[in-house]
Amino acid sequence: MRRPYAFLDHPGPIPFAHRGGAGGRPENSMAAFQRAADLGYRYFETDAHATADGVVVAFHDRTLDRVTGHTGAIARLPYAEVAKARIGGTEPIPRLEEILGSFPDARVNIDLKDAPVIGPLAEVLHRTAAWDRVCITSFSTRRLAQMRARLPLFTDRDVCTALGPRGLMALRARSYGGPAAKLVRLAATGVACAQVPYGLGPVPFVTEAFVEHAHQLGLKVHAWTVNDPAAMERLLDLGVDGIMTDELVTLRHVMAARGLWPHAAPRDD
Repeated sequence: MRRPYAFLDHPGPIPFAHRGGAGGRPENSMAAFQRAADLGYRYFETDAHATADGVVVAFHDRTLDRVTGHTGAIARLPYAEVAKARIGGTEPIPRLEEILGSFPDARVNIDLKDAPVIGPLAEVLHRTAAWDRVCITSFSTRRLAQMRARLPLFTDRDVCTALGPRGLMALRARSYGGPAAKLVRLAATGVACAQVPYGLGPVPFVTEAFVEHAHQLGLKVHAWTVNDPAAMERLLDLGVDGIMTDELVTLRHVMAARGLWPHAAPRDD
């Protein structure tokens, strides 16, 4: 049932730099992605919004307010205005196309943060021929369905996508003995992985049964956002297929100690 997605072609669990590795540089900035690449990361996690004139930017929030000195909703502002904002007061907001072009060997996990980004994102992926380098996810089942419906208009390739919230709840129910029919259908139509919080407060979300049933359905399990080394160890013991972290050096040390770092580790910064 599992399709051979190039995005998932990786020896062992995938280390993801969450928002570029937000523990060491301003989140989703080119400086963060560059640091991640320098530390040996080849998988980035980021977020996507579109400006009012259709430019796709890598930015988490719908508005500029939290991490820049500017205000306003990205979807209502032209790119010329968004480009003036600085993350943490120092770093410009990158276009997704910049990230794809600047790191041609990297694979990018893209979280659709708002409906207006769907069309422009498909166009960016078409221009950059990045279909095999990305996995698309969202906290909105509807946005994911809309994106999947658009993909055949731009490419005949199978593009890696993740389960939406409804699929994740169905998978969690399955790990407690629920039905699998819906998940089987999803796994056969471009859904390749379950990207989930590693816990809900003190309660683990990722359990042995969760991982086991995901794997039975041909789904990879990627856990976020894991910054504690003990939690990283627990998840690796459970057999997860990827960990997203802000703490890039910590995850690299944990994986390297297990012989799971995929290549020679460069020096820490």
